[in-house]
Amino acid sequence: MTAPALPRVYLLHGQDRRVGFGHPWAYSNEIKMDAAAKAIPPGALAQLVRVDGKPIGVGTFNSKTLIAFRVFSRDADARVDRAFIGRRLRAALALRDKLFATPFYRLIHAEADGLPGLVIDRFNDVCVVQAGTAGIETLLPEIMAALDDVLAPRVVVLSNEGPLRALEGLAAYTKPARGAIDGPVTLEENGLTFFADPLAGQKTGWFFDQRDNRAFVARLAKGAGAVLDLYTYAGGFAVAAAAAGVKTVLAVDSSAPALDLARQAADANGVAAACEFRRQDAFDALDQLSAGNARFDVVIADPPPFARSKKDVPTALKGYRKLARMAAGLVAPGGFLFIASCSHNVTTEAFGDEVAGGISRAGREGRIVLASGAGADHPVHPQLPETAYLKALTLQLD
Repeated sequence: MTAPALPRVYLLHGQDRRVGFGHPWAYSNEIKMDAAAKAIPPGALAQLVRVDGKPIGVGTFNSKTLIAFRVFSRDADARVDRAFIGRRLRAALALRDKLFATPFYRLIHAEADGLPGLVIDRFNDVCVVQAGTAGIETLLPEIMAALDDVLAPRVVVLSNEGPLRALEGLAAYTKPARGAIDGPVTLEENGLTFFADPLAGQKTGWFFDQRDNRAFVARLAKGAGAVLDLYTYAGGFAVAAAAAGVKTVLAVDSSAPALDLARQAADANGVAAACEFRRQDAFDALDQLSAGNARFDVVIADPPPFARSKKDVPTALKGYRKLARMAAGLVAPGGFLFIASCSHNVTTEAFGDEVAGGISRAGREGRIVLASGAGADHPVHPQLPETAYLKALTLQLD
């Protein structure tokens, strides 16, 4: 049976170079937004074509958003259906099988895995799906069917929150789409046990992107006397440090439910005696610890995004400088500061400049031991720097 012809979306004259050379997005000001284009339902599949009618590819279209077209395939005749999505899922699964011995990872990282707007995190037989665009929301029945074909997960949770959905004209919601869970799920990372809450936690419930950084910082902290973990969330850095033999770990977060998950992880890994979990704003904790002349062998600062949009960047940069200054002041001579930004609107260079400025204002000198990003289950699209959103610096301070 022949598939119905897709509607055609035309690029304006001279606007085909970037997307024609592999960028997965076309912006609304690059597209001929005539009555025909505006009549296409938000999130519908369409064919992107040049002015002369030559096709570029197939993807989803939303005339109401700045990122109006997201390319799924350069094959103009591609059918983005259950079978297509299944092939992308199998390719992504094959890569993760090479990377990890246990089934706990980001399975789909949007554009970099060929499914723009879709995120899937896997917790063994539980999958958490984030539909970030109207196109992915429209394709959810096909995605669910393909996921069942490839993995047949026991539980699928749709965790569709956040400001990006509002920009797409979508409502926020979180709910089980298949099966049921009655509390946190268990996950394994770097030989340790942790707990994530896909229904009530942040994002999908866990931040797999920091996996390698947690292991690296734990190696630096091995046998240390004291570690401070700011924005600990579910205890990833804190418990890893305690398991490395740190005598005392102070883990700070403003969320009581997150700290409950962190305590469960400390108990499960036999390090509860070494950990203190404190519900407090991170900057308030820094003020209090500084006033008490506290010093730590390792200070970890992994905050939530300070810049959720470009207009937030100036304020965010000031925040990173302040965080670096205050955190650096608590690092013992010869100790380490790990500081990260998950704001994709903040560039690597700008983040590095603010961290350097903050350390200098704290009267400290040192060296960058490692500049890093997300783990390999968060691949980067070569023409989309936004997919390299995580920036992290580990510094040794004199």
